Amino acid sequence: MVTTLEKVDVVTVGVGWTGGIIAAECAKEGLKVVGLERGRERSTEDYSIVHDEYRYAIRYELMQDLSRETITFRNRRNQRALPMRQMGSFLLGEGLGGSGTNWNGQNWRFLPYDFQIKTMTEEKYGKNKLSADYTIQDWGITYDELEPYFTRFEKTAGISGEDTNPFWGKRSEGFPTPPMKKTPILKKFETASTKLGLSPFMMPSANLSEAYENPDGARINACQYCGFCERFGCAYGAKTSPEVTVVPTALNTGNFEVKYNANAVEILKEDDKVTGVRYIDTITFEEFIQPAEVVVLTSYIMNNAKLLMVSDIGEQYDPETGRGTLGKNYGYQILPSATGFFDEQMNTFMGAGALGMTVDDFNGDNFDHSDLDFIHGASLSITQTGLRPILHNPIPPDTPSWGADFKKASIHNFTRTLNITGQGASMPFKENYMSLDGTYKDIYGVPLLQLTYNFTDQDRALHAHLTQRAGEIMQEMGAKTVVGGNPISDYDIVPYQTTHNTGGTIMGTNRDDSVVNNYLQHWDAENLFVVGAGNFAHNGGYNPTGTVGALAYRCAEGIIKYSKDGGALA
Repeated sequence: MVTTLEKVDVVTVGVGWTGGIIAAECAKEGLKVVGLERGRERSTEDYSIVHDEYRYAIRYELMQDLSRETITFRNRRNQRALPMRQMGSFLLGEGLGGSGTNWNGQNWRFLPYDFQIKTMTEEKYGKNKLSADYTIQDWGITYDELEPYFTRFEKTAGISGEDTNPFWGKRSEGFPTPPMKKTPILKKFETASTKLGLSPFMMPSANLSEAYENPDGARINACQYCGFCERFGCAYGAKTSPEVTVVPTALNTGNFEVKYNANAVEILKEDDKVTGVRYIDTITFEEFIQPAEVVVLTSYIMNNAKLLMVSDIGEQYDPETGRGTLGKNYGYQILPSATGFFDEQMNTFMGAGALGMTVDDFNGDNFDHSDLDFIHGASLSITQTGLRPILHNPIPPDTPSWGADFKKASIHNFTRTLNITGQGASMPFKENYMSLDGTYKDIYGVPLLQLTYNFTDQDRALHAHLTQRAGEIMQEMGAKTVVGGNPISDYDIVPYQTTHNTGGTIMGTNRDDSVVNNYLQHWDAENLFVVGAGNFAHNGGYNPTGTVGALAYRCAEGIIKYSKDGGALA
């Protein structure tokens, strides 16, 4: 038996950054909003014992239960896709706040080049810089159009930073709070990169340099540099996350309710509009229908795409013909790196998730690609996030893998090793996409999402070039031994790399090449909105959260307008 609940103005599927922003903005306007969260409720008080590497970083306390729902994966279409049985390459968050709870707090605005990548690349390098197999496209919005929403998100989050990077887009306002502390490790990177003619700057951080009250009255505390950020909630309320900002803002209006343990399984549709969401209580397995005037998909990119697919909304992408847009342009990130081993000891065990310095000289189109066989690039950063003993065991290449010499080298190098890591852009490729699996289903009887993905020649060329640049900086920093990252071959979903997945519900200017318009309104159902990094037509050289936050604020503005006037917004 299915229980139909009272109709509301807006229902969000997922209550993380995007769901929280949509809820807060709509609720402040007087709209009645329900958020469906398949995880449990949590707050800062729940993180008092969070300094437990095994429980949170190894056993994934805050992550999705893959025994109930997962994805299947293959590198190529001619392979059999198999389920991901344990967390690996990326980590799927669950519970109030979603991945916004366990992120590191590195907060970026994508470059102006990213939003018009096809136009700008062809204008400078011609139409054949990349083959037609790379399905790059403009986003249907420019940096300047999105800039006010970037500012809005940064003011909500209190982002700490400095406006000294010569390469990023023009800002209408400075950062809400000053940058984080510039530690001796960061100064070493700054000196070396400056000597090489590069332009280092402090990383924009949601681990705040000082206490801050945002425009909605939410208070965020000052970072304690404890080193427990990624994979952890913040015990000090000093890492900006949805459950300390937008969610309480929405709840305080009296117009927002969160339904926990609510796993959405279908978007209900009638003619050319959606009517609500069918969900299952994850504890009792009771079924409910939440009717709504507007449905907003605000879960992680894979779940957003899966819900559209199982609900038969939109045309799924076919790599054979190139038709369809749903599931198209899946992107990840390329991670060039260099490790340096030093003689002197450093306090590598202290830090914060976004305590770092970056150079953007090799990001976007900030350098000439005329003689290179790739486009875009990567931000190169050194971060002092706080090394922990289980997951971090740096040893030089010739060290034995066991025994007394291994132990000695491990202890010696724990405080004498630094890493420069790049976040490399991922260009869409016709063979990289998401679809529904024809064999495996989740615990609710719904087909699993299938991921088909592999690295490309573009990725390998970018990785090789940026690994060399990272090594040059590390050498200038005075490392006695520099080890560059290994060349990449096939993508492997087992080892952790990054939780920066993009695409599948891409935005654009028309239904032929996108799933949603630039207000993130679905082309096939005007009262359905899809929000997240799935809207990215490619992945850039940064963390996606800041750009996702900006898109969510613009989407919220569109939903409010739609609730008054109806119709297509773009």
